Amino acid sequence: MPELIAGAQFEELFRSYRYTAWRLETRSYYGKADEEQPFQEWLAGRDPGLDWFTPWLQMIQEETARGKHMARVRLMNDPPSDYQRWELWGTPYNLGVGEDIRYLPRNHPVVSELPDHDFWIFDCRTVAPLHFDEEGRFLGVTLSEDPTTVLTAVQARDAAWHHALTYTRYLASRAV
Repeated sequence: MPELIAGAQFEELFRSYRYTAWRLETRSYYGKADEEQPFQEWLAGRDPGLDWFTPWLQMIQEETARGKHMARVRLMNDPPSDYQRWELWGTPYNLGVGEDIRYLPRNHPVVSELPDHDFWIFDCRTVAPLHFDEEGRFLGVTLSEDPTTVLTAVQARDAAWHHALTYTRYLASRAV
């Protein structure tokens, strides 16, 4: 397997792309160390604050202010897992700084055509599959500019994006 990129090298991918960064989220839970305590506080009904989230939000705001576009589609369980409900809680903050997040119910027919793993696409030329351990903790990404890999990822992006719902429409669909 190619070298895993994590930490500052991974973060640099979000500073160095030129036009678009797009992600497919396929998991029902992500065991992110910096989120675990705020997530547990939120599950207990307490306000977790935003200190843990601020660096990501600031980075998105800075990069989108430069004219870059960042977006993602989240595959959602029905009903959403606790972690997915936590992500829904945080979505307005992402949207507020310029990230576009959409939601695709996992039972939608197009989901069977999508890859079964998370990945980022940077500028429609670099695909970065995300790697996780057994507990869902992020280990890093590998990078590929292989034309077939990129084309497959871009086709998945287009299919997912076409059928995904905006945050507001997703919430409204759940209320029906």
